[in-house]
Amino acid sequence: MAEGIHLALGSYRASLRDDLRDLVEQYEVVDMARKVVGVGSVGTRCYVALLQGKDHDDVLFLQIKQAEASVLEPHLQPSGYDNHGERVVTGQRLLQTVPDIFLGWSRGPDGDDYYVRQLWDMKGGIDPAKLTPGGVGVYGGLCGWTLARAHCRGGDEVAIAAYLGSSEAFDDAVATFAVTYADVNDHDHDHDHDHDHRMLAAAVEAGKLKAVNDL
Repeated sequence: MAEGIHLALGSYRASLRDDLRDLVEQYEVVDMARKVVGVGSVGTRCYVALLQGKDHDDVLFLQIKQAEASVLEPHLQPSGYDNHGERVVTGQRLLQTVPDIFLGWSRGPDGDDYYVRQLWDMKGGIDPAKLTPGGVGVYGGLCGWTLARAHCRGGDEVAIAAYLGSSEAFDDAVATFAVTYADVNDHDHDHDHDHDHRMLAAAVEAGKLKAVNDL
C-alpha cells in the first residue's frame, strides 16, 4: 500500500498548478492509513496520508479517494475526461465558491482513478429542531440559495429560470418530495439493521455479491 500511495501522490502533484505544486513538494509522506468511507462511498478505496514539511508542527493531511465512473454515464455520453478523478475535481471547482486549493487527481498503480483533497474537517452545522419558525425559514432560504448558485454555475441559468417559471408548482413539488423522503428516512432508520446485515452476508456467502478484502 505504501508504494502505491507514494506513486499516486507523485501523479497528483503533476495535476496541480505550478505554485501549488511547489508548495506540496515541500512536504514528504511520513505515515498513511486506510480510511473507512461513508455509506455513499461503500466499495471504494480511501486513504489518508500524513505529510510533514520543515518541522513537526508543519503537517498536511491529504485524503486520496477512489473516483469511479458517474452513474449517469451509461445513459449519457462518456465522460470527456480521461481520469474520473479529474472529472470530480473539475465539478467541485465549478460548483463551489471557494474550493480546496489542494484539490487534484491521480491514477494509482492499480489503474484506478483517485482524487485528492486536504483532510480538514471545518464543517459547521445547525440543529433545525432548535430554531424558531422564522429561523427555519432563514436557514432553508440560505440552503436553497447555496444550491441554486451551484446549479447556475454548472448550468444555463436562463434555461433553469425558464423551466421553473413564475408559479409555485416547482416549490410545491420539492416540498412534497422532501416530506415523502423524510418519511422514507424515518422508516429506514427504524428498520432492523441486523436483518439487513444478515441478508448481505448471506448474499456474499451464496456468491450473489462479490466481497474483496485488499487490506
